Amino acid sequence: MKPFQSLVVLLLAVALGVIASQFLGTEQLRQFGEVIYRYGGNDYRSTVPQVALMVLVGLLVLWLLWSLLASPFRAWGRYRRKQGRARLIEGIQAHEQGQWQRAEKLLESAAEDKEVTAVAMVTAVRSAQARDDQAAVNQYLQRLAGEDATLHALLQAERLLVQERPVDAINLLDTATIQPLPPRGLWLRTEALARAERAHEAYGQLGALRKQKVLPDEAVAELETRLAAQSLLEAGDVNALAAQWEATPKALRSDPDVVSAYALRAVALDWDEPALLNIEQALDTRWDESLVTLYGQMPVDKLATHQANLQRWLGSQPASPALLLALGRVATRQRQHSQAEDYLHRAIAAGAGPAAWEALGQLFVERGEPALAAQCFANALRQQRGDDSIALARADAVVTPLGPVVPERATVEEQSLMSQPLPVQPVRPVDRFDPVDPVDPLDPLDPLVRDDRDAFGNPRLP
Repeated sequence: MKPFQSLVVLLLAVALGVIASQFLGTEQLRQFGEVIYRYGGNDYRSTVPQVALMVLVGLLVLWLLWSLLASPFRAWGRYRRKQGRARLIEGIQAHEQGQWQRAEKLLESAAEDKEVTAVAMVTAVRSAQARDDQAAVNQYLQRLAGEDATLHALLQAERLLVQERPVDAINLLDTATIQPLPPRGLWLRTEALARAERAHEAYGQLGALRKQKVLPDEAVAELETRLAAQSLLEAGDVNALAAQWEATPKALRSDPDVVSAYALRAVALDWDEPALLNIEQALDTRWDESLVTLYGQMPVDKLATHQANLQRWLGSQPASPALLLALGRVATRQRQHSQAEDYLHRAIAAGAGPAAWEALGQLFVERGEPALAAQCFANALRQQRGDDSIALARADAVVTPLGPVVPERATVEEQSLMSQPLPVQPVRPVDRFDPVDPVDPLDPLDPLVRDDRDAFGNPRLP
């Protein structure tokens, strides 16, 4: 209380005492009893209410005197706290501005105030970490441990996760003295469990994370998907995998990441049929290119059934690059080379990328056409570098149709829309010299050297 306020209170107390003494001086108050005080041979008599009033006034006077004597010390303490708050604010501002050393000095000075020591040391630790000064970090952490064990454990667990030591982080967060963990501690422990390959335990903490609102709903949903997939990948045997799959929420059983994790782990455990069945069910529920790619790479014995499922999906997804690539790969395994080439050309045109070029090159290798295979592999490398592919150049210029309709062929940018093959002009060997009509082998436009094609490799009408 300020001195002026104390003086006002004292004056009011004196005024009340004077007024009360007028009423307390009546003889009727003696019925409540008398107090006799003997000192130095003299007796002092008074009524009980009068004595109570004098005691109260005396206490008020003593309190006022104590307030007046302690007021300089209280003023000095307020000044120090005010200066400490100012240094704390300036230190936090310096930290946010990237002035690491200045921030540490200000925060160390502010930490002299016990009320803000923990907050100041936390920010000082982060400033020292930004400078990569591990000695200063350890010094601040040691000081923080004596002030706030919970904040010290959170910062230390965060450091351990950065150092890829999740087990140590879990042991630190499980310390009894910091229980129950705050929301951020729950999130750090969940992340540590996931990195320690204990995703099934981390999955059990999702309910507490949702309740504490430590993460946005979108982030919690993403974390749930990641932990569900990791739990499936960590299954030790077929029984554990089946139990984990049954424990997975139905909403996640059609998620591409979760289904892919289940399929990969099932294949690793030689449990192929359930893996294929779950991928098929997921694709029937929700189409996903990554799942189709995985389905096309799965080891299967019944290639015909596999191909029938892919062709069934082709009716609803005719422009799917992953589906066309998978059909091309299955047809290649069945040695249906013409059909495989058709699918792979369409996959390349749909944007399947280097994988389709590589599959097409492998097809040409099996067909005994190494020149075309080399061109396909070169195009795969070009697309991996981000360059455009180059149209295939066949050794012979005669085009043999595969059926009544010419299959689509991949070019650099577009498809040939012709429904019938165009006639190709015959090629005259360069080594046969005709004095009437000589052949210039360096002229790419000479129709006797090569057939006439447009910029995208399609034959032109004569």
